[in-house]
Amino acid sequence: MVATRAGAQTPPPVSSRGVPAGLPQPVETIDLWPGGAPGMPSPAPVEQVEERAPDAVMTDRSVTGIARPRMVVFRPDRPNGAAVLITPGGGYRLVVIDKEGYELGRWLAARGFTAFVLFYRLPGEGWARPADVPLADAQRALRLIRHRARDFAIDPERVATMGFSAGGHVCADLAARFAARVYDPVDAADRLSARPLCAAPIYPVVSMDPAVAHAGSRLKLLGPAPTAEAEAAHSPDRTLTAAAPPHFLLHAEDDPTVPVENTLRLRAALRAAGVPVETHLFTHGGHGFGLRQTVGKPVEAWPELWRAWVRTVGLG
Repeated sequence: MVATRAGAQTPPPVSSRGVPAGLPQPVETIDLWPGGAPGMPSPAPVEQVEERAPDAVMTDRSVTGIARPRMVVFRPDRPNGAAVLITPGGGYRLVVIDKEGYELGRWLAARGFTAFVLFYRLPGEGWARPADVPLADAQRALRLIRHRARDFAIDPERVATMGFSAGGHVCADLAARFAARVYDPVDAADRLSARPLCAAPIYPVVSMDPAVAHAGSRLKLLGPAPTAEAEAAHSPDRTLTAAAPPHFLLHAEDDPTVPVENTLRLRAALRAAGVPVETHLFTHGGHGFGLRQTVGKPVEAWPELWRAWVRTVGLG
């Protein structure tokens, strides 16, 4: 079987309001599952896009009801041979489109990286094996990027991941459980490794321990009364091994939404496993800053800190 190709793919999520003039939007998408996503509920989720920005000079869209998980692609004019899989946040209740997705895609493409923004399934929307559906989509996405590396002028060994908030959990879970069998293989792409070259969970949800967990993400992922075993199985700080890739960690200590202890626990686990980890903690920044909410603060430096770090691990 041949892995899915671009063309006749599901379009990117769109809202009725449109976007500001001059703001490039992706036109290329890659559906993850050519035969339909496994474990589809009945009825299937209905995709909806909400524009949350108060006026038309900015766009801040979110999407729910993702029945056809897919990637949108930002191609650079001059590819540097590296790719980044971006997993935006949204508390496992929705997936944000702009501030933790497209804005990073444009930033990366302007610097030579081929960026893939993943719209992954949401575990609270009726899927079979709900706690594993985001990881299944992330594994499948990374394998498809590798399988189609020649189409994008990238080195299949130089594929990184970057995720934010609940998308940071997707990123960290992928880095910890890249070899876990959470779906049945569908084509040749699934013979490839899903281990990223490096991972950057940004202000991530990590632990499902209720003492430090983001309550909304934990509820959506595991339900109202998870067992201690389920909490452990879906806490990347408790599942990673020495085989995990190098990590770049970033968090603001005044984050009111996802406690910084999530990043601290992940750092401690990485160090205990002997996995290289770069960590940046900022006094101020809050939560969900992405790129747009960093201006004028020390945390504004984070994208260039990441870019300098990836050169040390062979990505950039």
